[in-house]
Amino acid sequence: MSYPFASPLRALCLIALGLGLFASVARADLVWSEQGGWHVEGGAIAGLTGRDGQTALALMNKARSAEERHSYHSAIKNYRKVTTKYSSSIYAPEAYYRIAQIYMSRKQYFNAFAAYQNIISRFPNERRFTEINKAEYHIASLLLDGARNHVWGWLPLFRNRERSVSYFEIVFSNAPYADYAPLVLMNAARAGQYLGAPDAAIDELDRLINNYPQSALAPDAYLLISELHASLVEGPAYDQAETKQAITYNEDFMILFPNDPKIGTAATDLDLRKKTLAESKITMGDFFFYKRDNIPAARVFYNEAITAYPDSDVAKKARVRLDAVEAKAAAIANPAAAPAPKKKHFLFF
Repeated sequence: MSYPFASPLRALCLIALGLGLFASVARADLVWSEQGGWHVEGGAIAGLTGRDGQTALALMNKARSAEERHSYHSAIKNYRKVTTKYSSSIYAPEAYYRIAQIYMSRKQYFNAFAAYQNIISRFPNERRFTEINKAEYHIASLLLDGARNHVWGWLPLFRNRERSVSYFEIVFSNAPYADYAPLVLMNAARAGQYLGAPDAAIDELDRLINNYPQSALAPDAYLLISELHASLVEGPAYDQAETKQAITYNEDFMILFPNDPKIGTAATDLDLRKKTLAESKITMGDFFFYKRDNIPAARVFYNEAITAYPDSDVAKKARVRLDAVEAKAAAIANPAAAPAPKKKHFLFF
């Protein structure tokens, strides 16, 4: 007797069996021992059998032997043959990894990063994914701190902190949900700050605050982003949009983290920024009052100065200005009530 569902069921079984075999291949690990060289544990050789498998294994052993003798040029050459000719085999990610390790030992940071990234982009299920991504983060941090990339393993080049910014971005893109992702963003912001790119640093900190509000780095991110916004203002005579942003982040920090050890510093910074904002209002009020004789506009700005930083010396100054504004307004409204000008006396001889 035949059943109409027998063929589909059989097909599903075959697919399941195939997936099981694929999983066993995927779980295979390449292990090195000084006595036996490279060998596969936990599964079949992915995509390689017969002569190809033997050739790939021979190249891996030849490369590792050269590496052990510190003959790095020969080792890299043979590892690259594996990554080129057997790019889909289990040997390829290990070959890239060994190349990266050699470059790191020779301070060839650019080449090491490229080799590590080849593993992540081509083999996203690599068991050492987190380790490799952290190694990339380490390279980015070294460059930010001033490490020099070497060519040929012995000649140091100029410092290239700019490269660290793109490296941090790649590391974050590789694993945006990793527990160390906020640290990557914080260091990317530090790089932007060091390189004189505060807008880029602000963007990184904004991502940290919005995406990882529970991170231990969030309080420092609020303070740093406030500092960066404030640094974009050259003084009370200039546009204060960035000062307002700085004040907002300062106030958010004090609300969200009232027990943080830096709460005193935040309060001091907040006072300074409110003072700058209030002084800018007085500057505008003075312009309209003394230069344009515009009493309504002057009144608005002096009142805004008081609102921006009440109970301060700046607010007291604004109130004195307001008294002068109101006196002049009253004199214009009722000229007869204005005090008569003093007579001038001339002496003739």
